[in-house]
Amino acid sequence: MADDDERLVSPEPADEGEDSIEKSLRPQTLQQYIGQDPIKHELRVYIQAAKQREESLDHVLLYGPPGLGKTTMAMVIANEMGVQIRTTSGPAIEKPGDLVALLNELQPGDILFIDEIHRLPKIVEEMLYSAMEDFYIDIVVGQGPTAHPVHFPLPPFTLIGATTRAGLLSAPLRDRFGIVEHMAYYRTEDLQEIVQRSAAIFNTTIATEGAHEIALRSRGTPRIANRLLKRIRDFAEVSPDHSTIDVAIVDHALNLLRVDSAGLDRTDIKLLRTMIDYYDGGPVGLGTLAANVGEETETVAAMYEPYLLQRGYLKRTARGRVVTAAGYEHLGIEMPHHD
Repeated sequence: MADDDERLVSPEPADEGEDSIEKSLRPQTLQQYIGQDPIKHELRVYIQAAKQREESLDHVLLYGPPGLGKTTMAMVIANEMGVQIRTTSGPAIEKPGDLVALLNELQPGDILFIDEIHRLPKIVEEMLYSAMEDFYIDIVVGQGPTAHPVHFPLPPFTLIGATTRAGLLSAPLRDRFGIVEHMAYYRTEDLQEIVQRSAAIFNTTIATEGAHEIALRSRGTPRIANRLLKRIRDFAEVSPDHSTIDVAIVDHALNLLRVDSAGLDRTDIKLLRTMIDYYDGGPVGLGTLAANVGEETETVAAMYEPYLLQRGYLKRTARGRVVTAAGYEHLGIEMPHHD
């Protein structure tokens, strides 16, 4: 398996090459987009209404764990609206001038997509308020005695913001989004359909049971499902007995890659084992836990913890994180009974 900083089951894109493959797998329309049915149903209504009024779509905030398709959804919205989309990220907009340059390139109705919008500098975020609400920005031109404000009108546009940490958004920014959607972990049946679609794009034959097993071990995340499929395809192609990806080759490949039956990798196991072996299963403070496994606190909170919580292997308490009975059972360890 890859090193811990390049986890096979990481929901983040591993590199530019893999990110380009991700783009080739992305659906182009809401009809092609698998999963997230409640969001798709709402967006169809909002998009149709905006087009009938010949207006730009209201600003959209997409939030949820990484790898669930927020960027893909933004691209789909642009396609459905029939407009251009410009993409950037919060850390890339370092100063007001960067934002002005982006907004200046927009045509009426266009979409500006800002990933990791919670990481926008405060001064840039405050400039967005008037841009989102009244489609103008005030900028200062010149320096010293010659400096003077300029009122800069903007065409009507749609801002789509994506974040994995919605709680870090300021209330004034969050309140300016008319459409707020929570991207949830995917159902197994949706992931299975995604795996089968991706296998067809790869010209790879996959059995229904094989696709289902990959879906079960993909942590509810399409990006991970596609990454696992690509690695399993490698094993299948060099195996003389497995021209088709079936359950046997999936199980063989993922066991070698140390991805267990629930999609946990060695980092997840290390987190749970550390809590059990050194802290009697908890409670353990997040900072202490992160230091023990050699990760940043934010990394543990954003990348590892959400899935362990969703699976019910971990729970948060006022005093810290605690391994649950389900967590002990998954590891095959008897849960101690404290008096």
